[in-house]
Amino acid sequence: MDLKKRRKILEKKKTIHDLIKRASSIVDPLSPFESFRRYRINDLSVYLESGRGDRLSSSVKQHIQKLLKTNMEGFYGSDWPIQAKAKRKEMSSADAHYIFVRELRYGKAYETSTRRICMEGCNQIAGFVHYRFTLEEEIPVLYVYEIQLESRFQGKGLGEFLMQLIEHIASKNRMSAMVLTVQKSNALAMAFYMSKLGYRISTISPSKANLPNFSAKYEILCKTFDSEAKSVLEKNDEEPTTD
Repeated sequence: MDLKKRRKILEKKKTIHDLIKRASSIVDPLSPFESFRRYRINDLSVYLESGRGDRLSSSVKQHIQKLLKTNMEGFYGSDWPIQAKAKRKEMSSADAHYIFVRELRYGKAYETSTRRICMEGCNQIAGFVHYRFTLEEEIPVLYVYEIQLESRFQGKGLGEFLMQLIEHIASKNRMSAMVLTVQKSNALAMAFYMSKLGYRISTISPSKANLPNFSAKYEILCKTFDSEAKSVLEKNDEEPTTD
Protein backbone atom coordinates (compact mmCIF):
# COMPACT_ATOMS: atom_id res chain seq x y z
CA MET A 1 0.00 0.00 0.00
CA ASP A 2 1.46 3.37 -1.00
CA LEU A 3 1.84 6.20 1.51
CA LYS A 4 -0.85 8.40 -0.04
CA LYS A 5 -3.48 5.66 0.14
CA ARG A 6 -2.50 4.74 3.68
CA ARG A 7 -2.78 8.37 4.77
CA LYS A 8 -6.24 8.61 3.23
CA ILE A 9 -7.39 5.50 5.13
CA LEU A 10 -6.02 6.83 8.42
CA GLU A 11 -7.68 10.21 7.87
CA LYS A 12 -11.01 8.52 7.22
CA LYS A 13 -10.69 6.44 10.39
CA LYS A 14 -9.89 9.56 12.43
CA THR A 15 -12.87 11.40 10.96
CA ILE A 16 -15.20 8.54 11.87
CA HIS A 17 -13.68 8.22 15.36
CA ASP A 18 -14.15 11.96 15.95
CA LEU A 19 -17.73 11.69 14.68
CA ILE A 20 -18.57 8.96 17.20
CA LYS A 21 -16.80 10.82 20.01
CA ARG A 22 -18.63 14.06 19.26
CA ALA A 23 -22.05 12.37 19.05
CA SER A 24 -21.43 10.45 22.29
CA SER A 25 -20.48 13.61 24.17
CA ILE A 26 -23.74 15.49 23.50
CA VAL A 27 -25.49 16.13 26.80
CA ASP A 28 -29.04 16.18 25.44
CA PRO A 29 -29.48 14.67 21.95
CA LEU A 30 -33.19 15.56 22.19
CA SER A 31 -32.54 19.32 22.27
CA PRO A 32 -32.77 19.83 18.46
CA PHE A 33 -36.12 18.02 18.42
CA GLU A 34 -38.33 19.87 20.88
CA SER A 35 -41.47 18.92 18.95
CA PHE A 36 -40.77 15.29 19.91
CA ARG A 37 -40.69 16.03 23.65
CA ARG A 38 -44.41 15.38 23.95
CA TYR A 39 -46.60 12.59 22.54
CA ARG A 40 -50.37 12.67 22.86
CA ILE A 41 -53.04 10.39 21.43
CA ASN A 42 -56.52 9.96 22.88
CA ASP A 43 -56.06 9.39 26.64
CA LEU A 44 -52.27 8.91 26.40
CA SER A 45 -49.99 11.84 27.21
CA VAL A 46 -46.25 11.36 27.73
CA TYR A 47 -43.12 13.46 27.96
CA LEU A 48 -39.64 12.42 26.78
CA GLU A 49 -36.32 13.22 28.40
CA SER A 50 -32.68 12.22 27.87
CA GLY A 51 -30.41 10.26 30.19
CA ARG A 52 -27.00 8.61 30.42
CA GLY A 53 -26.10 5.19 31.77
CA ASP A 54 -23.47 6.40 34.22
CA ARG A 55 -25.86 8.98 35.70
CA LEU A 56 -28.84 6.76 36.51
CA SER A 57 -30.19 6.76 40.05
CA SER A 58 -30.60 3.43 41.83
CA SER A 59 -34.39 3.73 41.61
CA VAL A 60 -34.31 4.36 37.86
CA LYS A 61 -31.94 1.42 37.31
CA GLN A 62 -34.23 -0.88 39.26
CA HIS A 63 -37.31 0.35 37.43
CA ILE A 64 -35.98 -0.08 33.90
CA GLN A 65 -34.39 -3.44 34.73
CA LYS A 66 -37.75 -4.64 36.06
CA LEU A 67 -39.51 -3.44 32.90
CA LEU A 68 -36.89 -5.16 30.74
CA LYS A 69 -37.38 -8.42 32.63
CA THR A 70 -41.18 -8.21 32.34
CA ASN A 71 -41.02 -7.68 28.58
CA MET A 72 -38.11 -9.91 27.57
CA GLU A 73 -37.62 -12.82 29.98
CA GLY A 74 -40.10 -14.98 28.08
CA PHE A 75 -38.31 -14.49 24.76
CA TYR A 76 -34.89 -15.43 26.20
CA GLY A 77 -36.15 -18.43 28.18
CA SER A 78 -33.39 -20.31 29.99
CA ASP A 79 -30.80 -17.83 28.65
CA TRP A 80 -32.34 -14.96 30.63
CA PRO A 81 -30.16 -15.09 33.80
CA ILE A 82 -26.96 -14.74 31.74
CA GLN A 83 -28.50 -12.11 29.46
CA ALA A 84 -29.88 -10.14 32.40
CA LYS A 85 -26.44 -9.91 34.00
CA ALA A 86 -24.87 -8.68 30.74
CA LYS A 87 -27.67 -6.17 30.18
CA ARG A 88 -27.35 -4.71 33.68
CA LYS A 89 -23.72 -3.93 32.90
CA GLU A 90 -24.58 -2.47 29.49
CA MET A 91 -27.32 -0.28 30.91
CA SER A 92 -24.98 1.44 33.38
CA SER A 93 -22.23 2.18 30.88
CA ALA A 94 -21.10 5.73 30.19
CA ASP A 95 -21.70 4.97 26.49
CA ALA A 96 -25.38 4.25 27.09
CA HIS A 97 -27.76 7.00 25.97
CA TYR A 98 -31.41 6.94 27.02
CA ILE A 99 -34.73 8.40 26.07
CA PHE A 100 -37.12 8.00 28.99
CA VAL A 101 -40.89 8.00 28.49
CA ARG A 102 -42.75 9.57 31.39
CA GLU A 103 -46.53 9.65 31.62
CA LEU A 104 -48.17 12.98 32.43
CA ARG A 105 -50.59 12.53 35.30
CA TYR A 106 -52.94 15.14 33.93
CA GLY A 107 -53.74 16.31 30.43
CA LYS A 108 -52.72 19.88 31.18
CA ALA A 109 -51.52 21.92 28.20
CA TYR A 110 -48.07 23.48 28.05
CA GLU A 111 -47.63 26.28 30.53
CA THR A 112 -44.41 28.26 30.90
CA SER A 113 -42.21 25.19 30.63
CA THR A 114 -42.89 21.64 29.47
CA ARG A 115 -39.96 20.47 31.60
CA ARG A 116 -41.56 22.05 34.67
CA ILE A 117 -44.85 20.31 33.90
CA CYS A 118 -43.03 17.00 33.73
CA MET A 119 -41.11 17.51 36.95
CA GLU A 120 -44.32 18.41 38.79
CA GLY A 121 -46.75 16.03 37.17
CA CYS A 122 -45.02 12.97 35.75
CA ASN A 123 -45.41 9.41 36.92
CA GLN A 124 -42.55 6.91 36.97
CA ILE A 125 -40.86 5.91 33.75
CA ALA A 126 -43.30 4.06 31.49
CA GLY A 127 -40.74 3.13 28.85
CA PHE A 128 -37.26 3.79 27.55
CA VAL A 129 -34.89 3.54 24.61
CA HIS A 130 -31.26 2.58 25.23
CA TYR A 131 -28.99 3.42 22.30
CA ARG A 132 -25.34 4.08 21.52
CA PHE A 133 -23.18 5.70 18.85
CA THR A 134 -20.69 3.09 17.72
CA LEU A 135 -18.98 1.35 14.78
CA GLU A 136 -20.08 -1.73 12.85
CA GLU A 137 -17.70 -2.88 10.12
CA GLU A 138 -16.05 0.59 10.29
CA ILE A 139 -19.43 2.24 9.59
CA PRO A 140 -20.67 4.84 12.12
CA VAL A 141 -24.06 3.68 13.38
CA LEU A 142 -26.65 4.37 16.02
CA TYR A 143 -27.26 1.00 17.68
CA VAL A 144 -30.58 0.56 19.48
CA TYR A 145 -29.89 -1.78 22.40
CA GLU A 146 -33.39 -1.67 23.88
CA ILE A 147 -36.78 -0.13 23.27
CA GLN A 148 -39.19 -1.10 26.03
CA LEU A 149 -42.69 0.11 26.92
CA GLU A 150 -45.12 -0.93 29.61
CA SER A 151 -47.90 -3.08 28.16
CA ARG A 152 -50.58 -0.38 28.48
CA PHE A 153 -48.48 1.95 26.31
CA GLN A 154 -48.00 -0.58 23.52
CA GLY A 155 -50.07 -0.58 20.33
CA LYS A 156 -50.67 3.17 20.44
CA GLY A 157 -48.09 4.36 17.95
CA LEU A 158 -45.56 5.34 20.59
CA GLY A 159 -42.96 2.76 19.51
CA GLU A 160 -43.06 4.05 15.92
CA PHE A 161 -42.84 7.63 17.23
CA LEU A 162 -39.74 6.76 19.28
CA MET A 163 -38.04 5.01 16.37
CA GLN A 164 -38.75 8.01 14.15
CA LEU A 165 -37.11 10.25 16.76
CA ILE A 166 -34.09 7.94 17.05
CA GLU A 167 -33.64 8.01 13.27
CA HIS A 168 -33.66 11.83 13.41
CA ILE A 169 -31.00 11.72 16.13
CA ALA A 170 -28.90 9.33 14.01
CA SER A 171 -29.14 11.59 10.94
CA LYS A 172 -28.46 14.75 12.94
CA ASN A 173 -25.26 13.19 14.26
CA ARG A 174 -24.21 11.97 10.79
CA MET A 175 -24.55 8.28 11.51
CA SER A 176 -24.67 6.17 8.35
CA ALA A 177 -27.12 3.56 9.62
CA MET A 178 -29.41 2.34 12.37
CA VAL A 179 -28.74 -1.13 13.79
CA LEU A 180 -30.65 -3.23 16.32
CA THR A 181 -30.99 -6.81 17.55
CA VAL A 182 -34.29 -8.74 17.68
CA GLN A 183 -35.03 -12.16 19.11
CA LYS A 184 -36.34 -14.49 16.39
CA SER A 185 -39.06 -15.68 18.78
CA ASN A 186 -40.40 -12.13 19.01
CA ALA A 187 -42.52 -12.27 15.86
CA LEU A 188 -44.35 -9.00 16.56
CA ALA A 189 -41.07 -7.10 16.89
CA MET A 190 -39.66 -8.66 13.71
CA ALA A 191 -42.80 -7.63 11.80
CA PHE A 192 -42.75 -4.14 13.34
CA TYR A 193 -39.19 -3.41 12.27
CA MET A 194 -39.12 -5.17 8.91
CA SER A 195 -42.65 -4.74 7.54
CA LYS A 196 -43.63 -1.43 9.12
CA LEU A 197 -40.34 0.46 9.46
CA GLY A 198 -38.40 -0.99 6.53
CA TYR A 199 -35.45 -2.57 8.35
CA ARG A 200 -33.57 -5.44 6.72
CA ILE A 201 -31.53 -8.36 8.00
CA SER A 202 -27.94 -7.14 8.07
CA THR A 203 -24.92 -8.86 6.61
CA ILE A 204 -23.49 -8.89 10.16
CA SER A 205 -26.44 -10.94 11.45
CA PRO A 206 -25.56 -14.54 12.48
CA SER A 207 -27.99 -15.95 9.89
CA LYS A 208 -25.82 -14.40 7.17
CA ALA A 209 -22.53 -15.72 8.52
CA ASN A 210 -23.05 -19.26 7.17
CA LEU A 211 -21.39 -20.78 10.22
CA PRO A 212 -21.81 -24.57 10.41
CA ASN A 213 -23.32 -26.00 13.59
CA PHE A 214 -24.25 -22.52 14.84
CA SER A 215 -27.81 -21.32 15.19
CA ALA A 216 -28.41 -17.94 16.84
CA LYS A 217 -31.70 -17.04 18.43
CA TYR A 218 -31.59 -13.47 17.16
CA GLU A 219 -31.24 -11.38 14.02
CA ILE A 220 -29.38 -8.11 13.57
CA LEU A 221 -31.44 -5.65 11.53
CA CYS A 222 -30.38 -2.40 9.93
CA LYS A 223 -31.59 0.63 8.03
CA THR A 224 -28.91 2.44 6.05
CA PHE A 225 -28.71 6.11 5.08
CA ASP A 226 -25.95 6.14 2.45
CA SER A 227 -24.53 3.95 -0.30
CA GLU A 228 -21.39 2.86 1.58
CA ALA A 229 -23.38 1.68 4.59
CA LYS A 230 -25.84 -0.05 2.29
CA SER A 231 -23.08 -1.98 0.51
CA VAL A 232 -21.50 -3.08 3.80
CA LEU A 233 -24.41 -3.68 6.16
CA GLU A 234 -27.49 -4.54 4.16
CA LYS A 235 -28.55 -8.06 3.35
CA ASN A 236 -28.44 -9.18 -0.27
CA ASP A 237 -31.75 -10.97 -0.74
CA GLU A 238 -30.30 -13.05 -3.56
CA GLU A 239 -27.87 -14.74 -1.19
CA PRO A 240 -29.04 -17.85 0.64
CA THR A 241 -29.87 -17.47 4.32
CA THR A 242 -29.07 -20.13 6.90
CA ASP A 243 -30.34 -20.38 10.48
